[in-house]
Amino acid sequence: MSELRVASRYAKSLIELAAEKGVLEQVHNDMKLFSSVVSENRDFQMLLRNPIAKSDKKLAILNGIFSGKVEELTLMFFNIVARKNRESLLEFVATEFETQYNLMKGIQRAQVVSAVPLTPELRQQLGEKLANETGKTIQLEEMIDPSLIGGFVLTVGDKQIDSSVKHSLRKLKNNFKDNSYINKL
Repeated sequence: MSELRVASRYAKSLIELAAEKGVLEQVHNDMKLFSSVVSENRDFQMLLRNPIAKSDKKLAILNGIFSGKVEELTLMFFNIVARKNRESLLEFVATEFETQYNLMKGIQRAQVVSAVPLTPELRQQLGEKLANETGKTIQLEEMIDPSLIGGFVLTVGDKQIDSSVKHSLRKLKNNFKDNSYINKL
Protein backbone atom coordinates (compact mmCIF):
# COMPACT_ATOMS: atom_id res chain seq x y z
CA MET A 1 0.00 0.00 0.00
CA SER A 2 1.37 3.44 -0.85
CA GLU A 3 2.66 5.74 1.89
CA LEU A 4 0.13 8.42 1.06
CA ARG A 5 -2.78 6.02 1.27
CA VAL A 6 -1.71 4.67 4.66
CA ALA A 7 -0.97 8.18 5.93
CA SER A 8 -4.42 9.27 4.78
CA ARG A 9 -6.05 6.49 6.80
CA TYR A 10 -4.05 7.30 9.92
CA ALA A 11 -4.84 11.01 9.53
CA LYS A 12 -8.54 10.31 9.06
CA SER A 13 -8.63 8.16 12.19
CA LEU A 14 -6.78 10.80 14.21
CA ILE A 15 -8.97 13.67 13.02
CA GLU A 16 -12.18 11.74 13.75
CA LEU A 17 -10.98 10.75 17.23
CA ALA A 18 -9.81 14.29 18.01
CA ALA A 19 -13.16 15.71 16.90
CA GLU A 20 -14.99 13.13 19.01
CA LYS A 21 -12.89 13.96 22.08
CA GLY A 22 -13.27 17.72 21.50
CA VAL A 23 -9.53 18.40 21.09
CA LEU A 24 -9.42 18.89 17.33
CA GLU A 25 -7.84 22.36 17.44
CA GLN A 26 -5.13 21.25 19.87
CA VAL A 27 -4.27 18.17 17.79
CA HIS A 28 -4.25 20.35 14.66
CA ASN A 29 -1.72 22.65 16.34
CA ASP A 30 0.30 19.58 17.41
CA MET A 31 0.46 18.32 13.83
CA LYS A 32 1.58 21.76 12.61
CA LEU A 33 4.27 21.74 15.30
CA PHE A 34 5.37 18.25 14.26
CA SER A 35 5.54 19.31 10.59
CA SER A 36 7.64 22.35 11.43
CA VAL A 37 10.04 20.29 13.58
CA VAL A 38 10.46 17.75 10.78
CA SER A 39 10.99 20.39 8.11
CA GLU A 40 13.50 22.34 10.21
CA ASN A 41 15.52 19.37 11.44
CA ARG A 42 16.87 17.06 8.76
CA ASP A 43 18.50 14.74 11.31
CA PHE A 44 15.14 14.15 13.00
CA GLN A 45 13.54 13.49 9.62
CA MET A 46 16.25 11.00 8.69
CA LEU A 47 15.92 9.28 12.09
CA LEU A 48 12.21 8.71 11.54
CA ARG A 49 12.92 7.20 8.12
CA ASN A 50 15.86 5.07 9.29
CA PRO A 51 14.89 1.37 9.20
CA ILE A 52 17.89 0.37 11.34
CA ALA A 53 16.95 2.48 14.36
CA LYS A 54 14.64 0.61 16.71
CA SER A 55 11.07 1.77 17.20
CA ASP A 56 11.39 2.07 20.97
CA LYS A 57 14.35 4.45 20.54
CA LYS A 58 12.38 6.52 18.03
CA LEU A 59 9.42 6.60 20.41
CA ALA A 60 11.66 7.70 23.28
CA ILE A 61 12.96 10.57 21.12
CA LEU A 62 9.42 11.52 20.05
CA ASN A 63 8.32 11.54 23.69
CA GLY A 64 11.39 13.52 24.71
CA ILE A 65 10.76 16.19 22.10
CA PHE A 66 6.98 16.49 22.31
CA SER A 67 6.08 15.44 25.86
CA GLY A 68 4.48 18.36 27.67
CA LYS A 69 4.17 20.36 24.44
CA VAL A 70 1.39 18.42 22.73
CA GLU A 71 -2.00 16.98 23.63
CA GLU A 72 -2.09 13.57 25.33
CA LEU A 73 -4.03 12.15 22.37
CA THR A 74 -1.21 13.14 20.02
CA LEU A 75 1.39 11.38 22.19
CA MET A 76 -0.78 8.26 22.29
CA PHE A 77 -1.06 8.42 18.50
CA PHE A 78 2.74 8.63 18.18
CA ASN A 79 2.97 5.60 20.50
CA ILE A 80 0.57 3.56 18.37
CA VAL A 81 2.36 4.46 15.14
CA ALA A 82 5.73 3.58 16.70
CA ARG A 83 4.46 0.19 17.91
CA LYS A 84 3.43 -0.57 14.32
CA ASN A 85 6.93 0.44 13.05
CA ARG A 86 5.44 3.20 10.91
CA GLU A 87 7.35 6.24 12.23
CA SER A 88 8.48 7.08 8.72
CA LEU A 89 4.85 7.86 7.87
CA LEU A 90 4.40 10.49 10.56
CA GLU A 91 5.44 13.41 8.37
CA PHE A 92 3.00 12.28 5.66
CA VAL A 93 0.29 11.82 8.30
CA ALA A 94 0.85 15.40 9.50
CA THR A 95 0.54 16.73 5.94
CA GLU A 96 -2.55 14.66 5.24
CA PHE A 97 -4.04 15.72 8.59
CA GLU A 98 -3.69 19.36 7.50
CA THR A 99 -5.41 18.58 4.19
CA GLN A 100 -8.31 16.77 5.85
CA TYR A 101 -8.62 19.45 8.54
CA ASN A 102 -8.93 22.14 5.86
CA LEU A 103 -11.54 20.07 4.05
CA MET A 104 -13.51 19.55 7.26
CA LYS A 105 -13.41 23.23 8.22
CA GLY A 106 -14.08 24.54 4.69
CA ILE A 107 -10.69 26.19 4.29
CA GLN A 108 -9.26 26.68 0.80
CA ARG A 109 -5.55 27.33 0.39
CA ALA A 110 -4.53 29.88 -2.20
CA GLN A 111 -1.09 30.98 -3.31
CA VAL A 112 -0.33 34.36 -4.80
CA VAL A 113 3.05 35.16 -6.33
CA SER A 114 3.70 38.82 -7.04
CA ALA A 115 6.64 41.01 -8.00
CA VAL A 116 6.29 43.15 -4.86
CA PRO A 117 4.68 42.47 -1.47
CA LEU A 118 0.90 42.90 -1.36
CA THR A 119 -0.49 45.84 0.57
CA PRO A 120 -2.80 44.95 3.48
CA GLU A 121 -5.77 46.43 1.60
CA LEU A 122 -5.04 44.42 -1.54
CA ARG A 123 -4.51 41.26 0.52
CA GLN A 124 -7.89 41.77 2.19
CA GLN A 125 -9.66 42.49 -1.12
CA LEU A 126 -8.13 39.40 -2.71
CA GLY A 127 -9.12 37.24 0.26
CA GLU A 128 -12.70 38.53 0.20
CA LYS A 129 -13.03 38.08 -3.57
CA LEU A 130 -11.72 34.50 -3.38
CA ALA A 131 -13.99 33.73 -0.42
CA ASN A 132 -17.00 34.97 -2.42
CA GLU A 133 -15.96 32.92 -5.47
CA THR A 134 -15.23 29.67 -3.64
CA GLY A 135 -17.65 29.95 -0.75
CA LYS A 136 -14.85 28.85 1.60
CA THR A 137 -12.54 30.50 4.06
CA ILE A 138 -9.32 31.43 2.26
CA GLN A 139 -5.86 30.76 3.65
CA LEU A 140 -3.62 32.97 1.53
CA GLU A 141 0.07 32.18 1.10
CA GLU A 142 2.17 34.95 -0.40
CA MET A 143 5.43 34.65 -2.32
CA ILE A 144 7.54 37.29 -4.03
CA ASP A 145 9.18 36.76 -7.42
CA PRO A 146 10.75 39.90 -8.91
CA SER A 147 11.10 38.16 -12.30
CA LEU A 148 7.33 38.62 -12.82
CA ILE A 149 8.07 42.35 -13.37
CA GLY A 150 4.50 43.23 -12.35
CA GLY A 151 1.10 41.66 -11.78
CA PHE A 152 0.54 38.34 -10.03
CA VAL A 153 0.07 34.60 -10.43
CA LEU A 154 -2.80 33.21 -8.36
CA THR A 155 -3.21 29.49 -7.71
CA VAL A 156 -6.35 28.16 -6.02
CA GLY A 157 -6.64 24.40 -5.93
CA ASP A 158 -5.92 23.19 -9.45
CA LYS A 159 -6.72 26.53 -11.12
CA GLN A 160 -4.15 29.17 -11.98
CA ILE A 161 -4.60 32.78 -13.09
CA ASP A 162 -1.47 34.35 -14.55
CA SER A 163 -1.81 38.14 -14.82
CA SER A 164 1.89 38.88 -14.72
CA VAL A 165 3.77 41.17 -17.08
CA LYS A 166 6.22 38.32 -17.71
CA HIS A 167 3.36 36.13 -19.01
CA SER A 168 2.00 38.94 -21.18
CA LEU A 169 5.44 39.54 -22.70
CA ARG A 170 5.85 35.82 -23.39
CA LYS A 171 2.46 35.73 -25.17
CA LEU A 172 3.41 38.80 -27.20
CA LYS A 173 6.72 37.20 -28.19
CA ASN A 174 4.90 34.06 -29.35
CA ASN A 175 2.48 36.18 -31.38
CA PHE A 176 5.40 37.86 -33.16
CA LYS A 177 6.86 34.45 -34.00
CA ASP A 178 3.68 33.65 -35.89
CA ASN A 179 4.00 36.48 -38.43
CA SER A 180 0.70 36.62 -40.25
CA TYR A 181 1.97 39.23 -42.72
CA ILE A 182 4.26 36.82 -44.56
CA ASN A 183 2.56 35.02 -47.42
CA LYS A 184 2.52 31.32 -46.91
CA LEU A 185 3.01 29.35 -50.05
